[in-house]
Amino acid sequence: TAFFHGDLEEEILMKQPEGFEVPGKEHYACRLLKSLYGLKQSPRQWYKRFDSFMVSQGFDRNSYDCCVYHSELDNGSMIYLLLYVDDML
Repeated sequence: TAFFHGDLEEEILMKQPEGFEVPGKEHYACRLLKSLYGLKQSPRQWYKRFDSFMVSQGFDRNSYDCCVYHSELDNGSMIYLLLYVDDML
């Protein structure tokens, strides 16, 4: 379900899903506002949204692995977050 939270940057249209066609408007298309699992853009869009949130929370992205974030607390302790999602990058 993580991929359902990515915002799309480009306009993507799809035909109405089977069983959900609007009677009399079967030739209409649906404009997607959020990404769907299976779209090639989904993993990247979700990661961009996650990355911007982590950076806004004061975490730094590791320069060697973009799936590793770190932050130093006031007492000198470190927080490391490793994020790996199937098919993400």
